[in-house]
Amino acid sequence: MPNSKITLVLVHGAWAECASWTKIILPLQKQGLGVVCAPIPLTSLSDDVDALDRMLARIEGDIVLVAHAYAGAVIGATKNERVKLLVYVAALAPDEGETVADIFYREPPHPQAPKLGPDDNGFIWMPPEGFEHAFAQNADPDVKSVLFATQRPINVKCIQEKAPRPLWKGRPAWFLVAENDRMIPVKTQHFQAARMGAMVRTHAVDHSPMLTAPNVVVDVLLEAIRSNVKET
Repeated sequence: MPNSKITLVLVHGAWAECASWTKIILPLQKQGLGVVCAPIPLTSLSDDVDALDRMLARIEGDIVLVAHAYAGAVIGATKNERVKLLVYVAALAPDEGETVADIFYREPPHPQAPKLGPDDNGFIWMPPEGFEHAFAQNADPDVKSVLFATQRPINVKCIQEKAPRPLWKGRPAWFLVAENDRMIPVKTQHFQAARMGAMVRTHAVDHSPMLTAPNVVVDVLLEAIRSNVKET
């Protein structure tokens, strides 16, 4: 594991994997930061928090958690005391007693949002048109094809389990609002950011800016770290 004074832990959301962060890892490492991705199983919120906590236990020093989409619920549920900052990238951030579904369906969906439902095993898969028109509509066609081929489904348990008291109630938080998001309504993103008292950065990007506008994500992360985390 990187032995850096500050380590960013990137947590992927539903229908994604650690590779979704590839475009921002090297730019952050070149800034002298430790960077790792926490793979989560997407089988239940509790399972995913346990997977994150196992990763955090292997890291020395201060931690900055970065979440995309569903993973916002995961980083909010950890209790690790070395977490100094939370950064939400077009993410979901349920409060205590809420579910991810409560937040995700708080506002009417975008007209081009995909129709989603579980299979017989309780897993929700993203249809190809979802990647094409909503998940990463600004990505190149080849990127969308790879996203569909490598997607990891999310179990309905993840979005039905009630969240514990979120860590953002005791830590600084930043929120990158994606103005062109067709998965999580922009109104919902602003609602969450205001509720958690987050520092907001709004950009005209789609739901997956780490893939389609990586420089924007890197700039927000570096600004957040410089403003909130002091190296010791």
